[in-house]
Amino acid sequence: MFGPANFWYLYLCYGMHWMLNLVTGERDNPSAVFIRATDEISGPGRLTKALGIDNRFHGLKNSPLSKLWLEDSTSKPLDIQRGPRIGVENAGPVWSKKAYRFWFSKVSSLG
Repeated sequence: MFGPANFWYLYLCYGMHWMLNLVTGERDNPSAVFIRATDEISGPGRLTKALGIDNRFHGLKNSPLSKLWLEDSTSKPLDIQRGPRIGVENAGPVWSKKAYRFWFSKVSSLG
């Protein structure tokens, strides 16, 4: 997560679930987007398992050459929702309640 932007950062959670993140910040500035679901797959561990994503993708560039990439879409989010993150109650009463979790509730084709 301290690497350059646009590279995949994966880590193993509970010794069995690979967590997928895309680094977004500058080198040495830990910032990334945690990828946790698609329209069809809910849950970060289920997502990586269903897509066959594991530590082989760690450190690879977000690119078709790596066989794992995000690309531009003709869909536009209509309704971005936000709420508190999940599973960070130990961050304290202020930080655990910050609305740092985002999701789209609807998308529309721009055609």
